[in-house]
Amino acid sequence: MLETERLILRRWRFGDREAWAAMNADPQVMRHYERPLTAAESNAGIDRLERHIDDHGFGEYAVERRADGVFLGMVGLATLDAPIPLAPGVEVGWRLARHAWGQGYATEAARAAMDDGFARIGLDRIVTFTARPNLPSQAVMARLGMTRRPDLDFDHPALPPGHVLRPHLVWSQDRP
Repeated sequence: MLETERLILRRWRFGDREAWAAMNADPQVMRHYERPLTAAESNAGIDRLERHIDDHGFGEYAVERRADGVFLGMVGLATLDAPIPLAPGVEVGWRLARHAWGQGYATEAARAAMDDGFARIGLDRIVTFTARPNLPSQAVMARLGMTRRPDLDFDHPALPPGHVLRPHLVWSQDRP
């Protein structure tokens, strides 16, 4: 578990499933992904996220607001595997519900996850990437102080050639 001034990043609970599924079914939340997810896909995703935490000792956590315990989304670190060309490595990522947008939560939580990655886990580098049209995530990457890495940009292998979301832009940060 990680804590910031306003947030708690914690393991997933059964009670998170409904809010996570609703968030992943929201076309606005998922506009920079191939498509919204079904409830079954969202539930399977939580199961994968929990396995990752068990296997690696870190992962993409459920995020709740400290003041009232409201579920806000997911933020954390994940290992990168093939066919992503940045593999092997670790990425920081986030996905928040619409009601949590524009309040600095993604930056605050991602900074906590990155600090944990460098200090506790001992990572040398953390990367992040997003589809070219995803300007809100690119703004978070800039606020995190990450370095834009055009030399590492890639076409996402899960998306077909010509898809508007296929070109991905990369940022990185080395251990301070």
